[in-house]
Amino acid sequence: MKRSWVDEFLSDWLLSGKSQVVGSAYKNYLILLFDYCSDPKLSDIKKWLTTTNSKEVCRKRAQAARAFGVWCEKVGLEEFKFWKQIPVQKIEVKPQCTVVAADYKKALSKCITTRDLTLVEMLWSTGMRREEIARACVEHVDFVGGFIMVPSTKNGRPRIVPLSPQARLALRKLIGRRETGLILNMTGNAIRLRLRKMGVPSAHAWRRGWAVQALRNGVSETSVRAAAGWSSGAMVARYTRALSGELAVEEFQRSWD
Repeated sequence: MKRSWVDEFLSDWLLSGKSQVVGSAYKNYLILLFDYCSDPKLSDIKKWLTTTNSKEVCRKRAQAARAFGVWCEKVGLEEFKFWKQIPVQKIEVKPQCTVVAADYKKALSKCITTRDLTLVEMLWSTGMRREEIARACVEHVDFVGGFIMVPSTKNGRPRIVPLSPQARLALRKLIGRRETGLILNMTGNAIRLRLRKMGVPSAHAWRRGWAVQALRNGVSETSVRAAAGWSSGAMVARYTRALSGELAVEEFQRSWD
C-alpha cells in the first residue's frame, strides 16, 4: 500500500465537493496510520485505534480509515477491502445548546454598541459561522437583494445568505458610508470573547437555533441547506433531532390552519 495514495484520496474528496476541513483531518489521520504501519491490515488498524485514550480521536481515526477504504473500492484498489470491518467507537451524543427566541431577546438587551447589535442580528438572521462573520466585508452585503455573500465557506464554495429586515437595518447603521472593509473589524476569537462577555450562547449555538427557527417558520429544508452551505440534509437532521417531534406538531398545526 502506498502512502502517496493519501494525497490522491484527498484530491478526489475535494473534487467531489466534500468538506476541505474534514478531508484534511482525514489525511492527517491516514498519514499517522501509514507511519504506524506501512501496509496496514485490519488487525494493524485495530491496534492503531487503541493507541489513543480519547474516544473522540479513536472514532475519527476509524472514520478516516473507513473513508479511505470507500475510496479504494471506488478506484479499484484491492488492498483495503476490509474497511467495513473497521470498528467505529460509539460516543454518547449529548444535547447541544440551541438558541431560541428568548435568548435572542435577551442578547438584544445586552447590546451596548451598534456593533454588538449587528453581531447579534447577523447570528440570529444568517446562521453564519463565527469565522465567516469575522471575514464578512461591506462589499459582500447587497441591501437591495437583501442578502450577504459568503465567498469562502467550510466546503470551499461560496453561498448567499438572506438577511432579515432587522439585520439589514443594523448593518446600515454600522456601515454608514463605508464602501469596503470588514464589517465588524473583529477576529473570530474576538467575537467568541465578546459573546462570552455579553453572557450569551456561542456562535455555533446561534447557528443551530437559526436552522431550527427557520424550519419552524416554514422555510423549506432545501433553502436552509442552501443558506447554511450544507450539501446534504444530515446536518439539518443533526441540529433538529432533539426538537423533531415539536417541529412535526407545529408543521401539522400549520397544515390544519
